[in-house]
Amino acid sequence: MIFKETHQSSESYARTGILSTKGKEVETPVFMPVGTQATIKSLSTEDINELGYNLILANTYHLYLRPGIEVLDHFSGAKNFMGYEGLMLTDSGGYQMFSLSSLFKFEQDGVKFQSHIDGSHHKFTPEKVLDIQNSIGSDIWMVLDDCAPFDSDAKRIRESLERTHRWAKQSIEYREKMNADSHVFGISQGSMDLAARKISLEYIQSLPFSGIAVGGLSVGEPRNLFYQVLEHLAPFHDPKRPRYLMGVGTVPDILEGVKNGIDMFDCVLPTRNARNAQVFTRKGRLNLRNEIHKLSDKPIDEECNCKVCKNYSVGYLRHLHKSKEILALSLSTYHNLHFMKDFMEMLRNSIKLGEFNVFYNKWKNLYKTLN
Repeated sequence: MIFKETHQSSESYARTGILSTKGKEVETPVFMPVGTQATIKSLSTEDINELGYNLILANTYHLYLRPGIEVLDHFSGAKNFMGYEGLMLTDSGGYQMFSLSSLFKFEQDGVKFQSHIDGSHHKFTPEKVLDIQNSIGSDIWMVLDDCAPFDSDAKRIRESLERTHRWAKQSIEYREKMNADSHVFGISQGSMDLAARKISLEYIQSLPFSGIAVGGLSVGEPRNLFYQVLEHLAPFHDPKRPRYLMGVGTVPDILEGVKNGIDMFDCVLPTRNARNAQVFTRKGRLNLRNEIHKLSDKPIDEECNCKVCKNYSVGYLRHLHKSKEILALSLSTYHNLHFMKDFMEMLRNSIKLGEFNVFYNKWKNLYKTLN
């Protein structure tokens, strides 16, 4: 993997770059749609290609449980399975240990867990999650880590760092023995402890990972603490590697991330909100179920050139959502992902033109209540 920084803001740590691997290039900062189970909910692979997304995310834990390794190996990976030709990043399952904590139990060499689907027992080790991602056939792999809750005490944070760092080292050592051409990102942790955050980032950056991720943010902590961690880490990021803020992708949070040097983002919010009739526009959010839109013949966003805005009125989309028609989900999702693609392009252009601060203030004001 090659990462090249192309523009650096003089006003902040914001930057643009190009991530290159396997003959494909991705401009950063970039938003990655979440296709947890080898599908972006309510959209086809043709839709994703049409939208121009050449880097998406899938999840190791979920694909391991269903469809399972046998199926993934038979189809030579998730991308072949779903007919997608772009790049794919896979999470390791570390976040599921946090979000489904009652089903997981840490051990010295990994973590035991019960499937949330059928209660069956399984075990992940740093080595096994790389093997699973190899079967998935993704291009960027994440290592197994321990995401401590934001309100963890000092003892729990120490345990998290010790476990995360040990597993990171094991992952690097195992990756060097594998016959694979994918790239591995390390993950720094530290909860809300700024000293622990710096220690973890520096340790992970001392290992030969292709990229560096910041984990354990946007997991329920107050926004001021979330932003404080980003600001604290900004001066210590390695300029030669891409930086990924895991599970973060609202408009305000992307702006804060980019301001503090982050290059890569992912989040279920644009697709989840779309399925709940909330769409994004250049004037802010729009709730399609509101009565005020009943007779509207306008598009969602008059400045948007996606096929939804070109062909359908807000009044019609409201009808679809109120009637619980499946078409409502796909059209709203398509629009929101088109919006995110446009937003990231506008953001990159603002950095290139030296106007990021103006862009930042404008969009923070438009989406200031969106968390």
